[in-house]
Amino acid sequence: MTHTVTDRAAYMLAANPGVMTLDGTNTWILREPGAERSVVVDPGPADEAHLQAVLAAAGTVGLILFTHRHFDHTAALGRFVELTGAPTRSIDPEFTRAAEPLVDGETIDVDGLEMEVLATPGHTTDSVCFRLPAEGSLLTGDTILGRGTTVIAHPDGVLGPYLDSLAHVRELVEEGLVVRILPGHGPVVDDPAGVVDFYLEHRAERLDQVRAAVDSGGITPRAVVETVYRDVDETLWPAAELSVAAQLAYLQA
Repeated sequence: MTHTVTDRAAYMLAANPGVMTLDGTNTWILREPGAERSVVVDPGPADEAHLQAVLAAAGTVGLILFTHRHFDHTAALGRFVELTGAPTRSIDPEFTRAAEPLVDGETIDVDGLEMEVLATPGHTTDSVCFRLPAEGSLLTGDTILGRGTTVIAHPDGVLGPYLDSLAHVRELVEEGLVVRILPGHGPVVDDPAGVVDFYLEHRAERLDQVRAAVDSGGITPRAVVETVYRDVDETLWPAAELSVAAQLAYLQA
């Protein structure tokens, strides 16, 4: 089912729900009103039914974009290129086909649809957001989710750049350039300032907790997790260990 959010943006939910993917991956379909060609962001997992549904909704696809390298966003790359013949672009050349990698600050135009590229490393080193200046929407991939907080998993996840990326998004919100967030997972965010502030506060609180755990003798990510994340379901502890490793690297820098 296609979920229309604005005159330019709609999404289809992939059937890959899970602990890390929430309800599933949101595949975004963007098109300037009246334009023939669309842009598809994060075609998602290699699920043929999902890809056929996206294709039916997207029509002629002029460009495929990726917010970051994780497989729940990129696994369909090869098959979706076969179906559409469209070029693909990512900050990571590995996911770029018949085009150049994305560059921070560039503006992409597809049949009048303008998108500003905003490099937001942190969740992964290649994470990127796309801003639609005409309507103030920001596609955030996994940098900011529609529900809960994202995982910064060491070593590809790096906390210092992530905090800088959140601060950059917060500046755009304060300047009135972002009024809604279109995430890679979860519902649309209509209070971007509140959500970004929550993310920043959450990270600050976690860092304080990790510092305290280290001071109390927690010298490994596992030992810190057993203290800081003791109220979290243990099935999430492996991801929490990677997150703690990223926090420890940040504190030791």
